[in-house]
Amino acid sequence: MRSKHMKKAAWIAFFVTPGLLVVFVFILMPLFMSMFNSLFGWNQLIRLDFSGLDNFRKLFGSYPYQERFTNALGNNVKWFVMTMVLQNLAGLLFGYVLSKRIAGSQVYRRIFFIPVLFSIVAVGFLWGLYLRPNGMVNALLGAAGLEQYQSAWLGNASTATYAIILVNIWRWLGFPSLVFMTAIDNVPAECTEAAYLDGANEWQLFTKVVFPLIIPSVTIITVLTIIGSLNVFEQVYTMAGLDGAPNYATDTIGTLFYRTAFGSVDSGAPEIGVGSAISVVIYLMTFAISLLSIGITRSKEVEL
Repeated sequence: MRSKHMKKAAWIAFFVTPGLLVVFVFILMPLFMSMFNSLFGWNQLIRLDFSGLDNFRKLFGSYPYQERFTNALGNNVKWFVMTMVLQNLAGLLFGYVLSKRIAGSQVYRRIFFIPVLFSIVAVGFLWGLYLRPNGMVNALLGAAGLEQYQSAWLGNASTATYAIILVNIWRWLGFPSLVFMTAIDNVPAECTEAAYLDGANEWQLFTKVVFPLIIPSVTIITVLTIIGSLNVFEQVYTMAGLDGAPNYATDTIGTLFYRTAFGSVDSGAPEIGVGSAISVVIYLMTFAISLLSIGITRSKEVEL
């Protein structure tokens, strides 16, 4: 019996160990190295003496790091709010409609999910072309007689971030739609049938029966939205560059980290210490907010 258990444990270790090695090498080790590096002074790529929390004090209390960080964090908040309100609510609506097996629902499911499969670099490059002053978006507005709404979408500080966020929403809308549709499909039929027999209308059915039963899926989408909003990088990089143009209007914590760690916001020299401090802050914020959102949604699930 003992030999049987040891053999089983060996097989489990054989299949689990590669995954654990990947997590350790590509997630845990870089995380601990960032924490370690943030506690030292740096002369470009040369580590100096232990400096404690000096890099964090510089990040939160000195120019230009404090201003850049506050501005970038504000843009990340915009990403989160717009994604939650526009993308996830629209995904919930589309998921609910598609679960009703409307005519052509199989085709619509594929159409909604196709942009998710596109390369983020290709999406950013093409939409960067479409949003130019002489691009397709302004051409369509002109053809529709809406010249007053034409703009240099990515060159105007008041519209650049929102334009990039909307492109990202367009790309990812199919994912929450599919998740919510699958969750709604798994709602027991007897629950919805009983609600209809009791005279519930469509709104009452959704708010009183369907939504409480899909809260675990809402939790997953919320946490993924938080993580994605705090780690925005590729879409901004491909559409606006690392400098957060125009005038840091599109800057995020991710682009600020990259620019600081590999090329300082002032001199152009890398500042590993401050960059590592930014990465630690990103991790701590992601971890704390994710735990908070999970706790809130689970408490709602218990109440319901």
